[in-house]
Amino acid sequence: MPHALNEADATHGHCHPPAPAPVTRWRYHSAVTTHLLHQSPADLAAPLLVAFAADTSTDKDPRPTLLTTNPTLLAAAAPWLTSGEFKATLGETFLLPAPAGLKAARLLLVGLGKAKSITPHEVRKAAGVAVRFARRRALRALTLTFPEHPSLPIPLTTRALAEGAIVADFDIDFYRSDRKDLSIESLTVLTPEPATSEAGAAFREGIILAESQNFARTLINEPGNILTPTELGRRTSAMAADFGLACEVHSIDKILELKMGAFAAVTQGSSEPPALIVLRYEPPTPPPANAPTLGLVGKGITFDTGGISIKPADNMDKMKYDMAGAASMIASMRAIAQLKPAVRVLCVVCSCENMPDGRAFKPGDVVTAMSGKTIEIMNTDAEGRLVLADGLHYAQTLGATHLINAATLTGAIGTALGQVNAGLFSNDDATTHRFLDALAITGEKFWRMPATDDYRDQIKSQIADIMNTGGSRYAGSTTAAMFLKEFVGETPLVPWIHLDIAATTWLDEPKPWQSKGPSGIAIRTITEWARSFAQ
Repeated sequence: MPHALNEADATHGHCHPPAPAPVTRWRYHSAVTTHLLHQSPADLAAPLLVAFAADTSTDKDPRPTLLTTNPTLLAAAAPWLTSGEFKATLGETFLLPAPAGLKAARLLLVGLGKAKSITPHEVRKAAGVAVRFARRRALRALTLTFPEHPSLPIPLTTRALAEGAIVADFDIDFYRSDRKDLSIESLTVLTPEPATSEAGAAFREGIILAESQNFARTLINEPGNILTPTELGRRTSAMAADFGLACEVHSIDKILELKMGAFAAVTQGSSEPPALIVLRYEPPTPPPANAPTLGLVGKGITFDTGGISIKPADNMDKMKYDMAGAASMIASMRAIAQLKPAVRVLCVVCSCENMPDGRAFKPGDVVTAMSGKTIEIMNTDAEGRLVLADGLHYAQTLGATHLINAATLTGAIGTALGQVNAGLFSNDDATTHRFLDALAITGEKFWRMPATDDYRDQIKSQIADIMNTGGSRYAGSTTAAMFLKEFVGETPLVPWIHLDIAATTWLDEPKPWQSKGPSGIAIRTITEWARSFAQ
């Protein structure tokens, strides 16, 4: 077994301040000052004022229309809306320096696309476009005018504006010696009517969710030599202390004590000690005795070589993001701690490296999971499901009655769904509908895939209970889900969702509203799903 942390060095109960990290960049911190104001955009002396427009045409000829009732703003933009230079397609921009009648130094028009199909999700993207535009020009403050349209409810649109703007204020170049910090320092949203308490709460929710998403993206972006399992434990511990979560960080001694044989097998080839991280959120008012306890479980492989079944060299550098499932769950707990839903939530993260050396687990090995099931190892690069197997079982022993796990689990999910939808697998329709219903609020894209017993024969082993691959190249993401399903309670049924985010975790190219690199997918929806259980 690899060298382990002293259990005396592990953190138990409420988190204590973490030991100093190896670099100074390790804590995500958003320095943006946010304001939600009811003020005429004509009277605001802003460096950059942003207004949103939509194409209201019913034919092929664009008819860009500014979504505001403010007469001064309409007058300033009017000549350019009819010039043909700006069509209001989604993400399109048009800059007006020194706009007539406005105190703002610049007016930026941002397109939302066709008016008939506008939702808050387009607004989220357009707000991100505005921030990316400002960052490229070293503009540190911007003001967004609220887009007025019947299909844009004020609370949800206010939240979307905050989310889109803050998620856009992120880049991956942390380790460039010549890096220039282009972060936005001030973000203001102007409302056409006095902000209600509901709008104010939605604005705060958007900020919390976006900052939590960026917290996860910061973790995912870290190199494997910086974000080791031990370091992930430290950063999680520090976050928990900041937001009042109970936290435990254990290493190999606890993993062996719990008989987590599947998790322990994966750690064997690495000189870095593993980390078993447990977070707990207790609502301010204790829920009833029969209330659900949600269990969030994340795959935390901080670097994945594939082990003895080693991966090709091409793109192996990206395997630092094989802990994105863990980052999503940790960041969701960060958001839940601040939003304070009336539901008990716990989180289990199994973190280690998957490395090849003389002690590494091998194809043909048989390991025993914490649940007692035996697993024949067919491919050491199917390691994520092994650590999740023990994580799922452990979460149930801690009291979880409903489970959700996230993992960069299979390349096959990208073959099936591309890089647009992430995969969703479940054993329970009602729990799935809760999650899918949340997508209307969060704007994320998940597609339900099959996880029915018809596929179970594909993971049967000749010498053990199950094997860790599907035995063929067919239905690879489903057979991985079927493997996880083996570790979820059936009598009584424990409702469970598995999110395969392998193809949607990393953006190879930037989008107009978001940088390249880690996407931070699933955090908004996991958090919304958890809130749906509040009593």
